[in-house]
Parts: sequence; structure tokens; C-alpha cells
Amino acid sequence: MLKTHFDKTKIEAGCDEAGRGCLAGPVFAAAVILPKGYKNKILNDSKQLTDKIRYELREVIEKEALAFAVAQVSNTKIDEINILNASFLGMHRAVDQLHTTPELLLIDGNRFKPYKTIPHQCIIKGDAKFLSIAAASILAKTYRDDFMKEAAKQYPVYGWETNMGYPTGLHRDGIRVHGTTPLHRMSFQLLPGQLELEL
Repeated sequence: MLKTHFDKTKIEAGCDEAGRGCLAGPVFAAAVILPKGYKNKILNDSKQLTDKIRYELREVIEKEALAFAVAQVSNTKIDEINILNASFLGMHRAVDQLHTTPELLLIDGNRFKPYKTIPHQCIIKGDAKFLSIAAASILAKTYRDDFMKEAAKQYPVYGWETNMGYPTGLHRDGIRVHGTTPLHRMSFQLLPGQLELEL
């Protein structure tokens, strides 16, 4: 089972993002504060769970968390400031929305841009180690999936309802044949060898 806290004396918010490696769509980030001593045997890194369980856990997290928030950073902003900075910005925006102020941020990964005066702890593969980060990973992933499934209705030739904007063969074939959309990240390598796109 994942750990309940990093420092039991502090109010901790787990933070994670989803969609860094996608060719299209926003990056989503979430921040979650769980009750002290919180336990959940199923809660884990979102990548280790089925789609069905992720959505079931989202309902549990939103009901049982002391506070949670989800934020996004658009593909145009990603192109402007790069995906790493956009991921940090997304987490900052999520923390901004928390109605409880955390005393420590637990960040999934090895880098972070400090948020105001709140200390942070970077934890590599933190979404597989701490419950609050795992909870954040599930919220970020499911909310982003919802966004991309909805976008797929407007742009149906890229397979976003299944690939969520990641660089699958179907997605890249769609770019080759139909060009890009306003949701594509133009600073990314959309096609192997950066073939010229017909816009």
C-alpha cells in the first residue's frame, strides 16, 4: 500500500500532471489533500489502473479528500513556455484553487518551480509511492481524458477518443492526411523527421 504522508506534522498536497507527451490538447494538473491517516488499498498510480477503476476512484477521491483541484494549461501556452514550464504552471494553478492551504507540496517527478512560500518535495515516481500524488494523478488523467474524448467529436480523424492525443500511428496518420487542428502543439515533433505539414 502507498504511504499516507511524507511529513505527518504538515498538511500535504499531492500534485501531478497528465498529458506531457501528447501531440495535442492541454496538459492537466491536479492537487489533492487527503485526510490524516487516509487509507485506500486500491488507490495507485493512474497508469497502473484500468480506465473503469480510475473513474470509480475519482468519485471516491472527490468525496473523501479534504480538498482537491484540477487545472489545465492550453496547447498554445505550452508552445509559448514549453511543456515542462506548462506542467509547473498547471500544478500552480491547481494549488491556487485549493480551499485549504497546504503546508507542503509533494510533487511527482524530479523538478519543480517553487510555489509562493510553500515548501515542496520532489519525489521520483511519487504517484506510485504516496496516496495524495496517486490521487492527483487519477484526477489529472481522467479530467484530461474527458477533455480529449469531447474534442474527438469535433476532430474525429485523429483517434483522440482512444489515444487521448498521444503519438499513435492513427494520430500521426490523421496529421499526415488532414493536417493539424487548433489543439495541436506546434512546438512538438508532430511527425517523424518533422515533415512539412500542409496547414
